Amino acid sequence: MTQKTPAQLRAEAEKAITPLGQKRVRLLAQLEEIDRDLRPLVAEAVRMEVPYRRINELTAVAPNTARAWSTKEDAR
Repeated sequence: MTQKTPAQLRAEAEKAITPLGQKRVRLLAQLEEIDRDLRPLVAEAVRMEVPYRRINELTAVAPNTARAWSTKEDAR
């Protein structure tokens, strides 16, 4: 039985993570697009006094993020 070289082990590790890594990259790009559309809606919900907890329940946007998004919108 032959031992694998460090280069072979690294290549196997890269091969193992590549498919899920590529999927993650695609999903993060999708999330960025969704966030661009969601940001003004969250800011409006904050202005309409929707509780941060409820925004989080509906969108999974953290309260601090919702607060930051609404502040940035107000600054425009």
